[in-house]
Amino acid sequence: MKLHEIENIEVELLLEAIFQRYGYDFRGYARASIRRRIKQFMEGSKIATISEMIPRVIHDESLFNEMVREFSITVTEMFRDPAMFLALRENVLPVLKSYPYIKIWHAGCATGEEAYSLTILIKEYGLAERATIFATDFNDHALSLAKTGIYDLNNAKQYSLNYQKAGGNGSFADYYHSRYDAMMMNNELKKKITFANHNLVVDQVFSETHLIFCRNVLIYFNRELQDRVLQLFHESLVHGGFLCLGTKESLMFSRVEDRFKTIDKKNKIFQKID
Repeated sequence: MKLHEIENIEVELLLEAIFQRYGYDFRGYARASIRRRIKQFMEGSKIATISEMIPRVIHDESLFNEMVREFSITVTEMFRDPAMFLALRENVLPVLKSYPYIKIWHAGCATGEEAYSLTILIKEYGLAERATIFATDFNDHALSLAKTGIYDLNNAKQYSLNYQKAGGNGSFADYYHSRYDAMMMNNELKKKITFANHNLVVDQVFSETHLIFCRNVLIYFNRELQDRVLQLFHESLVHGGFLCLGTKESLMFSRVEDRFKTIDKKNKIFQKID
């Protein structure tokens, strides 16, 4: 048996062990992505083989928590893909404005930058008083960073540029204050967001929602898991609610494809019709 075939067996055993021990289900993640992250974690932890890692992860919860952080995708920024936020302003918020009260769910929020971006968008459109924003992730470490609302000040210039391209009404600097090398989001924004742990793989429907924002998460799932999560989103949305996906994600060939209509094909914005 070739080495990569043995590693494939080891990966399956590790993921099954994690699920049985901790309830975290990574078995539906795309194998190329999950294998790469396992290898990165092994290198940092000085572990020689996946087989060696299995008993250590099972018996050492702190080591498992470190590994979960490695598995979680936390690459994000304020107003990432500004054209999508501009499309939200033009095509989605006018519809949401017709509701007396709206719920927004940002699934897979990572360290929170895009959740704060959504909050700024809602505020500038005059919907802040009747909107509740839930931002969720399975990575507690990322959530703790998101709750602080503190980010690297070196990114402020790029964030400001993104904000302007997204149709910002004022100055991005109005939404944070800086100290030393850090920028802290205003308390007014932080109070509008409820950060919570929610695992898309194993947890159930998340409330009745008018807008679900989940970008660049599904690309790490296999087809079966993508279908399951998209079904979860469909069940969580009100009739006429909106779903925003990442630039490389799609509803095509999914079981819910016919239950949405495309609002913006390029920016991957869909509306529930069934």
